[in-house]
Amino acid sequence: MNGKFWKGKRVFVTGHTGFKGSWLCIWLSSLGARVYGYALSPPTEPSLFKLCRVKKLVTSTTGDVRNLRSLQKTMLSTEPEIVIHMAAQPLVRESYRLPVETYEINVMGTVNLLEAVRTCKSVKAVVNVTTDKCYENRERLRGYREDEPMGGYDPYSNSKACSELVTSAYRNSYFNPSDHAEHGVAVATARAGNVIGGGDWAADRLIPDCIRAILRGETVRIRNPDSTRPWQHVLEPLSGYMMLAQKLYSKGPRYASGWNFGPDNSDARPVGWVLEEFCRQWGAGASYVVDSGHHPHEAHYLSLNCSKARKELGWQPRWNLKQALGSIVEWTRAYARKEDVKRICLKQIKEYSERVTNLE
Repeated sequence: MNGKFWKGKRVFVTGHTGFKGSWLCIWLSSLGARVYGYALSPPTEPSLFKLCRVKKLVTSTTGDVRNLRSLQKTMLSTEPEIVIHMAAQPLVRESYRLPVETYEINVMGTVNLLEAVRTCKSVKAVVNVTTDKCYENRERLRGYREDEPMGGYDPYSNSKACSELVTSAYRNSYFNPSDHAEHGVAVATARAGNVIGGGDWAADRLIPDCIRAILRGETVRIRNPDSTRPWQHVLEPLSGYMMLAQKLYSKGPRYASGWNFGPDNSDARPVGWVLEEFCRQWGAGASYVVDSGHHPHEAHYLSLNCSKARKELGWQPRWNLKQALGSIVEWTRAYARKEDVKRICLKQIKEYSERVTNLE
């Protein structure tokens, strides 16, 4: 990834107050980008957005992607060159409770974002962030490729599959790669695995639930110890989104499609293994038990084939799962000691970036 590319670039980030959005804003601002955020208030308390004072790093607008007029007005006033769409209702279990809201945000939010792009002549590149769960999951062991059918068992997963289809329709109809010389916009989607990292406080997510319990001195309770997921540190997919955005900006049509960003197969681990390793690295008597209660359906196995991103973008995972968990332990211990966690984020971004440089 070319860090110099981002200096002075005008980047519009939806969902910038969330976990991934906050990490992205910290990284982009450290590279000299001019970041404009559009989102609702932080979805959790505490939040990485507030702890790292991200509001001071970006031009922040409080807004809802379901409000087309507000989104259009904000985008037009900021004149971004690059748009990274991360605003979403991102939780599977929450989607069972709030299906209508989930579809409104994840589907119509995408429609509104792309409509706003249509009216904003400064935009050259758009990355719509979806999920690995957008695929029709048949619980098979091999990873899903970008050209396989969309699906989604639950409202969240299905709404993200719909977001993919909306993006494809808009790309075909308004931002067709074959007509790039006329409209000048390249649109892609990015599908990542189960993202973990310091500063995630979302409910019903494995690592945040684990951290909350440990900080309270309680035993961690988990739902599905045998479920396997493609775990990856948050910096992994973010580096992929940024590399993709660079390619869309500079070479447009060639990269306007769907892209997977997932870990190596060796890091597709069961929930039980992840908890055991996290508790081992944390030490101090951290432990977990299996909650035997009734829980909504969640996929048992899911993985991505990322050969396209490796070959065509030069992207590849840099931190294995043990390193990722270790970085979360470091971040959380700093938080518990009331240290400046923004400094920890910048330290980890620097270490990750140096790792990328050393491997290139």
